[in-house]
Amino acid sequence: MGFYQDIDFEGSGRRLRLETLIRLRWLAVAGQSISVIVVAFWLKFPLPLLPAAVLIALLAAVNFFLAVRFAPAHRLTPASAFTLLAFDLCQLMALLFITGGLANPFAPLVCVPVIISSSLQPIRFSLTLGGLAVAGITALAFTPFPLPWYPGTLLVVPPVLTAGFWFAIVSTTAFAAFYSYRVSQEAKELSDALTATELILQREKHLSQLDGLAAAAAHELGTPLATISVVAREMERELGSDERFKEDVQLLRSQSERCRDILRRLTTLSTEDEAHMRMLPLSSLMEEVLAPHREFGIRLNLVEEGGRDGEPVGNRNPGILYGLGNLLENAIDHAREAVTVTVGHTPDRVRIVIEDDGDGYAADVLQRIGDPYVTKRQKDERAGGLGLGLFIAKTLLERSGAKLTFGNRTGDQPGARVSVDWPRARMEAKGVK
Repeated sequence: MGFYQDIDFEGSGRRLRLETLIRLRWLAVAGQSISVIVVAFWLKFPLPLLPAAVLIALLAAVNFFLAVRFAPAHRLTPASAFTLLAFDLCQLMALLFITGGLANPFAPLVCVPVIISSSLQPIRFSLTLGGLAVAGITALAFTPFPLPWYPGTLLVVPPVLTAGFWFAIVSTTAFAAFYSYRVSQEAKELSDALTATELILQREKHLSQLDGLAAAAAHELGTPLATISVVAREMERELGSDERFKEDVQLLRSQSERCRDILRRLTTLSTEDEAHMRMLPLSSLMEEVLAPHREFGIRLNLVEEGGRDGEPVGNRNPGILYGLGNLLENAIDHAREAVTVTVGHTPDRVRIVIEDDGDGYAADVLQRIGDPYVTKRQKDERAGGLGLGLFIAKTLLERSGAKLTFGNRTGDQPGARVSVDWPRARMEAKGVK
């Protein structure tokens, strides 16, 4: 059950797509051009028009080159994406520098490249870009160029207000970047965890289908092996007295008969176990869950409330088997001496409770159970852990219609307690597969 720990999600398609960046840059070119045209020709404010046009044309030229040079689906390496975002940041700050600096109402747009970087780039690149943004914002506070305003009127921004602009833009950049980073990381963890869940479920389904594959192989190989046996007997009859071929022909025939015997046993095994493998009573399901965990030095107590009369019989669900097995494994890992599994069923509900005699869940852990933490569990974590395995188990069981409740045992008994509850209809033969 620990194979998901070896899954590498680092190359999971988190690179920024060039086409996305190009479209955003064309939007920036259009926005900057419209702003300059409105200020210079409609409002008729004095504006360093030529330098502004050169900066906008430079951004457009670089963007056009990238659009022609690379395919739309090209994905940027972290270093390449950092270079382009840093170029965009410097171009914007240069444009703001010659148009009033922090007094320019468009100055908060400095945070946009940093936000983009923090949502997709490695943290070291985002921090570097954030440092560059802070340095640029500081430089904008000391620009000698006035804010374009009505001719003959000089708009003087008080130093205190400039400091306020600086603090507001820096804090906005930092907060927005951190928020974007956290949201992106949580989405990435959830995506990676769900990917691992699908891989686990596919593996479990594959294992449950091996019996059917064995039967199919036996059926398909039966005819050619029968032909080989017939030919071998004919060869033995014709060449049996020839010392050059006698031993080889006998070996060929004996080995072909051995293959047929093996396939015959596989076919018989599949026929006998087909119903057992496809349909499982609740008691058999629990035995299959418990069996792999009996040799770990922890006593397993199975309590069957209501007995086996009228117990539900349902389709063999690999997701349920894996999910319950993982919960049981967590309980065993943190138990001192024993784990108790209580199974009960009514006409409407099926309930399985797993309890251990360990330290139980810490209060802060209970609030975070089920979150996908892809990293390995810490050594000091309490019963059940918060690793990817618990997330996978919870996800698979909830897919089958179960409701999970995590808590600690009551009274004087220490330990953790996990309750898994289904509507009985979901566990019956016509339930979800």
